Amino acid sequence: MAWSLLGRGPWARGWLRWRLRGGLPPDGADLMAGPDVRPLWEANRWAELPRLALAGQGRAIPDRVAAWFAANPPYRGVNWACGQEAALRVLHLALAAALAGTPAPEAAMRALARRIGANPAYAWAQDNNHPVSEACGLLICGLALGEGGLARRGARRLDAAVARLVAADGGFAQLSPAYHRMLLDVVAVTEWLRRRAGGPEAAPLTLARMAAATRWLHRLACPVTGRLPRIGHQDGSHVADLSAAGPDDASASLERAARIFCGASAGWPADAGCAALGLTLPAAVLAAEADWEAGGLLGRRFGRFRAILRVGPLRFRPGHADLLHLDLWREGENLLRDGGTGAYNPADPAWLDYFQGAAAHNGIAFDGEDQMPRLGPFLFHHWPETGALPGGGWWRDHRGRRHARVLRAAPGGLAVEDAVSGPFREALLRWRLAPGDWTLGAEGVAGAGMRLSLSADGPMALRLVRGMESRAYGEVSPLPVLEACISETTSRITTHIHNL
Repeated sequence: MAWSLLGRGPWARGWLRWRLRGGLPPDGADLMAGPDVRPLWEANRWAELPRLALAGQGRAIPDRVAAWFAANPPYRGVNWACGQEAALRVLHLALAAALAGTPAPEAAMRALARRIGANPAYAWAQDNNHPVSEACGLLICGLALGEGGLARRGARRLDAAVARLVAADGGFAQLSPAYHRMLLDVVAVTEWLRRRAGGPEAAPLTLARMAAATRWLHRLACPVTGRLPRIGHQDGSHVADLSAAGPDDASASLERAARIFCGASAGWPADAGCAALGLTLPAAVLAAEADWEAGGLLGRRFGRFRAILRVGPLRFRPGHADLLHLDLWREGENLLRDGGTGAYNPADPAWLDYFQGAAAHNGIAFDGEDQMPRLGPFLFHHWPETGALPGGGWWRDHRGRRHARVLRAAPGGLAVEDAVSGPFREALLRWRLAPGDWTLGAEGVAGAGMRLSLSADGPMALRLVRGMESRAYGEVSPLPVLEACISETTSRITTHIHNL
């Protein structure tokens, strides 16, 4: 980390003194070099504290916090290496204290505030959830400590982060339904805490953008199970889970955000977390939209099928090479699916290339390459050009190879029309199927109560192979993948998908 990222003022000078005392890993230390740190960080977010408060065990919270500090002295060790992790502890501690009707431990809040405020430029440079979470952490610390200046600073940073990173249509810079859920969790709980404490009001633009962000995620969630597509980075993060919904069910997160930002229900009126916060049930309910386009995704409904297509543009850095990936759902069944993430620092380095690359997505790859070359574990370069089409979109890579995809209604379901062009020898279309019994035939596959029938304007070879998916962080399991291979003499493939 360069010294220029430390920021200015007393917060930065204090951080520099702590660094010079050798408390944290030295500049240039690679947290990716050892075991995966992400599970350790999640286990130290104090997510259990609000649950203790709800269970009437609020008196145990100060002792829990003191024990944690004894095991993790301030500014020393991996648990202090990330400002966002400190901010998430702040949020859970402040929420637990509010639910228990007790003040948050002052010494803990001060230590966490100093860590969050140490290097804001680093968080801001991420263009993801970090600057949002850290701004919320400073705001909450200011409220808890009775320091109006700190609360106002956090509020200004939050307003600036939301204005930059959340678009008017609700899309988030980090195109990931899971991280979008985390955005809603963090900002919704912060808003509840600041309204309760009479803190500085959010800017009107912030409230409008967060309402749009809530509607964006509501479009993606299964209305029955609350499950989300595994598009983009997925690590199971969820914050202030007062309903014990877990990482695979976003219904409670959506219900809370909808009541706070939209003045409406998201369709789960009996949510226990909202009841615990005293959020009354609004009469209005968020509309279920059949056809929409927002924040880098396009949604279409075809009878019982719900299709979600990853389109452009690429305004912020992409996490996965997944342009024109298609996720297909039938009620709560994810029939054609994204591979997920695997892990950020897996024991098997091949996971990174696989899950972030073309093999883990329902799209087309040219000559065995991804849509863009890789610079590092989380960075691509030579981003493709993108454009919109009625019912779809297109991308063109830096070599001039182009893929266009359009969705249209067809008898019993839908048709996916893929057109390719440019200098390539071979193109490979993948359909990643839900685990189960699938039968390969001359024209496609059948299974899970549906059929995929493929046709092309030239030679095409079909095969059913074994792929991988990650349904939870750090876990990988097999799934079947239908592959259609074509040469440069074939320019168009049509896949008809319908119920059996």
